[in-house]
Amino acid sequence: MPEAEPATRSTPAQPVHEHHHRKVQGGAARAAVFGVSDGLVSNVSLILGVAGANPGPGVVRLAGLAGLVGGAFSMAAGEYVSMRAQTELLERELELERTEIRRRPELERQELAAIYESRGIKPDVAEELATEMHRDPNLALETHAREELGIDPSELGSPVQAAVSSFLAFAAGAVLPLVPWFFARGTAAVVASVVTAGLVAVGVGVGLSAFTGRSALRSALRQLAIAGAAAGVTFAVGNAVGAGVT
Repeated sequence: MPEAEPATRSTPAQPVHEHHHRKVQGGAARAAVFGVSDGLVSNVSLILGVAGANPGPGVVRLAGLAGLVGGAFSMAAGEYVSMRAQTELLERELELERTEIRRRPELERQELAAIYESRGIKPDVAEELATEMHRDPNLALETHAREELGIDPSELGSPVQAAVSSFLAFAAGAVLPLVPWFFARGTAAVVASVVTAGLVAVGVGVGLSAFTGRSALRSALRQLAIAGAAAGVTFAVGNAVGAGVT
């Protein structure tokens, strides 16, 4: 009598591990993060540079407000122009690609297959993939944009959103070291402004570390060192050049 085969034990299917990536290419997020840093460093430097000459607190407030408004508009305008130029360039490239796919679909299909082959995919598989991608013109355009231009046609960025975000972020960073000058004067205002700027710089560094995944302590110290160096130099220059000015 033949021996019965042992029953095979079915193993439960292992759950598929999924990981999610942060969206790091948005223009608004980038402008906001660096806008706060730029606003803080530039305005605390301006404020302390003027304060180093020992003028009245009204002069420091005026300089700080001018730096805040002028810097915020400058940042927003620069971000808008930059993003608009980039978007228009990418849109032009996408239109050229769209035209080529419409006029020369076979050549574009072969080009896509060649790209896949250059990345190590077997020729027959590359041909099959390229053929599948070209069944839908919109999918073909998206695929060529990713493979040739390195972009996602649906995520070119918003110039207006980036400009507004940049303006608000710069203003937020610039106003904080200015606040003490509305309530104090002289050495007390300088110390309060320095402490405020230092705390904000640390906060920006920690925020950047959360965004990049790097060491929070290292990012905070780096941001603090940058802000401290800029403020220290301008204060020393203001004190040397404006000595005796009232």
